[in-house]
Order: sequence, then C-alpha cells, then structure tokens
Amino acid sequence: FFGDKWRVKQPCAHCLNKNACWDLGPSHTLGRTAPTRKDPPVRIALFSTCLADVMFPQAAQATVTLLERLGHEVVFPEDQVCCGQMHANTGYFEDAAKITRNHVKTFEPVLDGQWDASGSCTGAARHEQKVVAEHVGDHELAKKSQLIAQHTYDLTELITDVLGLEDVGAYFPHTVTYHPTCDSLRIGDARYSPYSLLRAVEGLTLVDLPDAEVCCGFGGTFAMKNSETSTSMLADKVTNVMSTRAEVLVMGDYSCLMPVGGGLSRLNSGIRPMHLAEILASTKDQPFEGNISFAPESAQVLWPPSAHFQFAV
Repeated sequence: FFGDKWRVKQPCAHCLNKNACWDLGPSHTLGRTAPTRKDPPVRIALFSTCLADVMFPQAAQATVTLLERLGHEVVFPEDQVCCGQMHANTGYFEDAAKITRNHVKTFEPVLDGQWDASGSCTGAARHEQKVVAEHVGDHELAKKSQLIAQHTYDLTELITDVLGLEDVGAYFPHTVTYHPTCDSLRIGDARYSPYSLLRAVEGLTLVDLPDAEVCCGFGGTFAMKNSETSTSMLADKVTNVMSTRAEVLVMGDYSCLMPVGGGLSRLNSGIRPMHLAEILASTKDQPFEGNISFAPESAQVLWPPSAHFQFAV
C-alpha cells in the first residue's frame, strides 16, 4: 500500500503484525517539496531515540561528531522521550498521544531541522504521531505533529538532500555490507542515499548483500509476539550477511542491528555491526571511538586485530 517507491521484496515484520502497519494513503509524502542545499551552517535538533539513549549511544555520538565536523550546530532538547511507536503499534493510542504531545512540545521550538537516530522512529515522527493524534480526536496536535514531521529527516537524507553532500570526508579501510531497513525504504526516503555515502568513503569496500531488501524479522513487538517467524527471518538474514565475508555489517538503525548483531555474535562470525553514522564520523586523523556492541569484553580493546585505530569500551 506504500506504492512501488516503497515496496520491498517481501512483507516486513511490521506488515506481518496486523496491528503494526499504517495505511498512510496519498499523504505519505507529507506534501514536502524537495529540500535545497544549505551552504551556511544549520541548526539541527538530535532525537536520540530510546535504544541510542539506553543501549547504543555510539550512534548519537557519531552523528554529533559528524555534523559538527561538517560545520553545523547540533542541539539536544533534554525533554525528549520515546517517539511512541511501540505504544501505537500495540494499540495504546491514549498513551501514544501523551508521548506525541511531549514530542511536539519538545521539538516545536527547534524547527530548523530534526534528525532521528533510527529509521523507524523517523517514520513514527513523520506519520504515526499524526495518525495517533487524529485517532484520539486531538486535531490541533495532529496539525502540530505534521509541521514537525516536515522538518524531520533520516540521517542520510539530511546529509544528501538537505546539506547537499555525498563525500563527508570519511575514511574507513574495511569491507562493508549494508542492510537497508524496512522503515528506511518505506517511510524514511533513504533507498539510495546510504549507498551514495558509503561509496564516497575513502578506503571502504562495499559488498552487495544478497536479498538486501528482505526484512530482518525484528519489527519491534513482532519479534516477541511471533518469535518463531521472527527467528526464521533472522536466520536467513544472518546467513546472507555471513556469505558476503564482510568485516562490518552497517545499517542506519540500531533497532534492526540489535537482533542481527546478536545473531552474528552467537555464531562467532567475527562480523561487527555498526551504525552508518559511526563509519561516516571516522576520518584518517580522527577515527571515531565508540562503544563496541555484541562483543565479549576481551575483544573490545582493539577491533579488528592490527587495526589502525582503537575503540573505547
């Protein structure tokens, strides 16, 4: 129902959960005009997301490092909490509406631009919050959430479409494979920009991932409600990732990196999961130093063996 532009090869885990998908209809483009390049520095509000805040801070840290290196101001509104996606996807619309009100209150004062550390949270801010507000009859909240949605971007979309860049001066001399998450394809408008950015990274070798656009099986609460199906989908994804013999699996969303990274770790694959921002933040002179997830403590001192840089634990 998203149209050919958003279609993936197979249904994603959200679509397999009948309570989780949103029929956005013709409004899914938000009526947005193509943003133009902004050469002067811009002010960007960071929405870090729950996972980045609690489990994977390196994604947000890398993004701040990258955007500030590019000369832009990054602000962090401290009253931000969850985007409400999990609550809305499981039918708790009143709770989701409360969260949406907080999101609007927090980000309304900083409408220059908002960046999300997760493609799925970008989708929630762009579409689900408006649907939630309308569902509970708060039409003023729906209007305000839609205004914020028009200033909300996935990181790769922000860099390529708003800032007008592909080469951000990154250096990462490793073999990488990329998995495009379902939400980045369907809602985040980030089908091509991640590949353009990765191909422009000096020293990086990009290997195609078989069945790249097939869902990893996570889908948030879907993985708990339909664990056997989710696990089967995860096994297929892990198998395809390992077949590339890449050193690094990269995505733009740690919610999907979390299960796939866990699967790779349990198989002792040696493949490191990384957020795209971590790669783009690395340069020859200042490689990004961040937490290493899904690795035993003994392996978190230096990655990979004889690597040219060290990651902090």
